[in-house]
Amino acid sequence: MSAPDGSPVGAERSVGQLFASATAEMSALVHDEIALAKAQLRQDVKRGMVGGGAFTAAGAVLIFSLPMLSFALAYGIRTWSDWNLAICFLLSFAANVLVAVVLTVVGVVFSKKAKKGQGPQKVAASMKETAGVLQNAKPHPRRTAPADGAVEAVARSTS
Repeated sequence: MSAPDGSPVGAERSVGQLFASATAEMSALVHDEIALAKAQLRQDVKRGMVGGGAFTAAGAVLIFSLPMLSFALAYGIRTWSDWNLAICFLLSFAANVLVAVVLTVVGVVFSKKAKKGQGPQKVAASMKETAGVLQNAKPHPRRTAPADGAVEAVARSTS
């Protein structure tokens, strides 16, 4: 087993090695947080695109199918019920509007999901929390050296 810088665990590492290891880990953390933000943003954009596609489909249904559907439905109702042709065309139009309303509701639902996506906000909050912890980190208090110049033995951890 070895430390991230390749030295064996339990071996004494210099302050420079510890600093290099901490810097590498912080860099990896920042890169991972950026990758997470990108992934969550990508998901929110996909939801927005689905909502926009539903709105576009609703418009296309109204524009391109209204004449054909209206005539077919109106003449079908007239054949089935012997009602006035104007009433049959109104019923045909109402059916087309109902389809457009359903597609619009689907578009609104997906758009709201895209707006509710808190991906980048969650990552930003996590990064602020990490920065706050690092700013509040204090170095371990050091004992002052004895005035007579004697050096004490220091026990080292082997774990």
